[in-house]
Amino acid sequence: MASTREMNLKPDDTDLIRNLYPQLRRFAAVVGPSDVDPDDLVQEALVKTIRRQPLGALDHPSSYLWKVISNLATDQRRSLGRRRRALSRVGPPEPEYPHYPSDLDELERLAPRARAVLYLREVDGYSYADIAAMLGGDEASLRRTASRARHSLRKALSEEDHDAATS
Repeated sequence: MASTREMNLKPDDTDLIRNLYPQLRRFAAVVGPSDVDPDDLVQEALVKTIRRQPLGALDHPSSYLWKVISNLATDQRRSLGRRRRALSRVGPPEPEYPHYPSDLDELERLAPRARAVLYLREVDGYSYADIAAMLGGDEASLRRTASRARHSLRKALSEEDHDAATS
């Protein structure tokens, strides 16, 4: 990792990072793939951002970092998918481990952007206008994203309940 001098880290940035880190880490844990440590996503987002400009120079550093984390999570998910496909073509199949279903599995199947929108709306209570400013896009598309994600979760969880009841 680059030294603080190489990244133009200002004393104000250090305080800002200390204050924002827990919130950014929770967000990264929700939107990132389960194979990726949330701290790694946050740190990568911070390094990318600080190399360009001091955090204090941003109007809304938390919003900017949420967007960077969301984009990094999407990139990580794509990269892990490519890696799994390549390994399945080249080598023996991965060993099977016991799988214990969880509601988190259904959440994990959603795209990182959908998880980000649901998290910001349902957990942090932001309006769609605020989320649009944070992640980019327009309110209508974010409402559709959230609606589709909720529908997908409802459907998966109701099927799971139905399967459990018939067993």
